[in-house]
Amino acid sequence: MTALRLGPLLRYADGSSATVWVETGRPCTVEVRCADGSRGTARTFQIAGHHYALVPVTGLTAGTATAYEVYLGDTRVWPLEDSPFPPSEIRTGTTQDPVRVAFGSCRWAAPPAADDDPAGPDALDTLAARLAADPAAERPDVLLLLGDQVYADETSGATQRWLSARRDLSEPPGQGVADYEEYTRLYYESWLDPEVRWLLSTVPSCMIFDDHDVIDDWNTSAAWLADMRDTPWWRERLLSGLASYWVHQHLGNLSPTELAADPVYAAVRETPDATDVLRAFAAEADADPASVRWSYRRDFGRVRLLMVDTRMARVLEEGNRSMLDAGEAQWLRTQALEAPGSYDHLLIGSSLPWLLPHLVHDAEGWDAALCRGEKGARWARFGEKLRRAADLEHWAAFPDSFDALAALIAEAGSGEGAPATVCVLSGDVHHAYVAEPTWPGSGGPDARVLQLTCSPVHNSVPRSIRLGFRFGWSNAARFLGRRVAGHGRVPRPAIDWRRTGGPWFGNQLMTLTMKGRESRLRLEQARADGQGGARLTTVEESVLTTA
Repeated sequence: MTALRLGPLLRYADGSSATVWVETGRPCTVEVRCADGSRGTARTFQIAGHHYALVPVTGLTAGTATAYEVYLGDTRVWPLEDSPFPPSEIRTGTTQDPVRVAFGSCRWAAPPAADDDPAGPDALDTLAARLAADPAAERPDVLLLLGDQVYADETSGATQRWLSARRDLSEPPGQGVADYEEYTRLYYESWLDPEVRWLLSTVPSCMIFDDHDVIDDWNTSAAWLADMRDTPWWRERLLSGLASYWVHQHLGNLSPTELAADPVYAAVRETPDATDVLRAFAAEADADPASVRWSYRRDFGRVRLLMVDTRMARVLEEGNRSMLDAGEAQWLRTQALEAPGSYDHLLIGSSLPWLLPHLVHDAEGWDAALCRGEKGARWARFGEKLRRAADLEHWAAFPDSFDALAALIAEAGSGEGAPATVCVLSGDVHHAYVAEPTWPGSGGPDARVLQLTCSPVHNSVPRSIRLGFRFGWSNAARFLGRRVAGHGRVPRPAIDWRRTGGPWFGNQLMTLTMKGRESRLRLEQARADGQGGARLTTVEESVLTTA
């Protein structure tokens, strides 16, 4: 009998269709049967000995919730026998319904329930427990996972023991993953967590990679990339990382219409063993990043989400550095400005925050100036070492890109048909905060613009990070930052901003709720309940806009 190895994950969902992702033990036909009579089928495709399917489900009715089951051939494999969780459902909204978007990033896989968890309660596990306990409770319409869904370079003790049975961990890449099979181990460890498995089966999700999905500091600079390409293990790590991301995360980000037009997806499905097809695609993405688009757009009623690739889309050459290549920047501009008045809220998903504490922002701009040679070769070498050591690689490290995003946001948020809000949703920095920009010398956009940052979902936050970011937001740090920027002759950015919420530290999720032109924000942290469990505690709730 064919087994369900991983999933199901409910990925795309709109008013009439959805997609459900699975991994199976052998080739088969996968069928999703819904209680309302709608259904979908798909044959599995094969990558590196693994079998996957993305099942399109059509004929759904807007504004309804329908339970579903997964069959492999004639055998029902989901829900699991004796499952303690409610039935998995596909919920479809209408344009009149509120849209609830929960988001966060940076999730270490939770250890087995019997083991101690040094990172504290997992926010996704805790959300799942709350929804399972009260299926009628308010739930997210979509879960945005903004990077570091798996940690290819920081593996758990259990994974390291598994790796050591395959190869000598004293040889590079050591305790990090080396190939596609080892990446699959990370997804099993993360997504077979019972609570997370059920949560992802019943709440649609959108995902984008960040550095730890491949390696810390991924594509931080041209010099870094050259050094990595000189190592004997890097090419396999990267190609396997991109291939596994395409299978496990990227495919589910696309709508059925986009999937039907995707030539790579067609080639993978038509080839008995598509390993070489997908490796060739990954190799092309490595050789010519501008030839592949990982960014995507999703519309939820009158809420537009633009999820932006801030890793592979970079231009790294010193003197020409950019967070987004020309094609990617034009794509973002086109999507943001298309059909003004057709959406009430614009969400820009960027794994890396746009607005940082002022000291960090100025330090990154200063370091970028050093690296491009503003103070000579010796300072450039120092700048490169500092950039890697301190992770100075956010939007602020690409000053022209920072200003270009500010200009695009101002344009998208201004004039007739302007949305009520433009929000940049980010993670990465292991704390949560809200920052609000202003445009000196002008009235700024009509929309309310916010940087909303939330991480980690489940990770450790050392005391040094807490102290550093608390200081980074202070007035003293802002003064120090301007002095540092002055050394590199870094001009002031085109905008100013202030922190209006946070910093908050802990395992946490933010939720934006939008209806019409109204919007409100809630931040919840996973905290031990003193009885061996955990609960989500609201630490901030505020109204962002009113009708």
